[in-house]
Amino acid sequence: MKIATWNVNSIKAHLPHTLDWLKEAQPDVVLLQELKVTDENFPAMEIEELGYNCAVHGQKTYNGVAILSKHPLDDVRTGLAGDDSDDQARYVEAWVDAGGAGGSAGVRVASIYLPNGNPTDTDKFTYKLSWMDRLVDHATELLATEEPVVLGGDYNVIPADEDCYDAVAWEGDALTRPESRARFRTLLNLGYTEAWRTLHSESHVYSFWDYQRGAWQKDNGIRIDHLLLSPQAADRLTASEIDKGPRGKQKPSDHTPVWCELDG
Repeated sequence: MKIATWNVNSIKAHLPHTLDWLKEAQPDVVLLQELKVTDENFPAMEIEELGYNCAVHGQKTYNGVAILSKHPLDDVRTGLAGDDSDDQARYVEAWVDAGGAGGSAGVRVASIYLPNGNPTDTDKFTYKLSWMDRLVDHATELLATEEPVVLGGDYNVIPADEDCYDAVAWEGDALTRPESRARFRTLLNLGYTEAWRTLHSESHVYSFWDYQRGAWQKDNGIRIDHLLLSPQAADRLTASEIDKGPRGKQKPSDHTPVWCELDG
């Protein structure tokens, strides 16, 4: 099963690129972020024509997450518990029924668009850390189910200095602040495996390049899009790659897909 995550930075603006990549890469499951559309304006028809089922948690102009799956989607859940006032569309979760009800080949997946958190001297950073704390709580609950789980998305966290082109330039940013990195490490310490990093030792490989200052052309990128696997999913992990192809197209998203493959 090939599972990908991709921040499309507006599904309407980048629909042709999205459809082209779905046709070329043929992922079984895709976790999309930053849709920037409401549920009713999500291009479900075009995507369903390619054989995907859709679970969408949208929001006008900002945020928005979705799960696309060639298998049935069950038990769809939106949002994270712990803050009834949080109305930002940043989390959607579902069971991918790849082997019949409760089948061994199934997997629970979530599409995550974690808050950016900048500027760090505002409530945006407080919200980011609070959101991450709620994610840790929910991730802990998911581990207790002993299901295969893949938590994929734009985490807006650069895990280590080697995951950005210039650590000095990013020092103090919300994506590298010790508080952000510590919470990301907490997820790993709970027992989750970061798919790409566990199979790759190389440094300075990225999933995001800013539109400004020729970042793509200079390869001035950062790695902030991650797939975290529960032990039951990690046991099935066979491959994980960053597909830079879509970022090189005309008028692309500033992120590019990251995918992993699980046996079964």
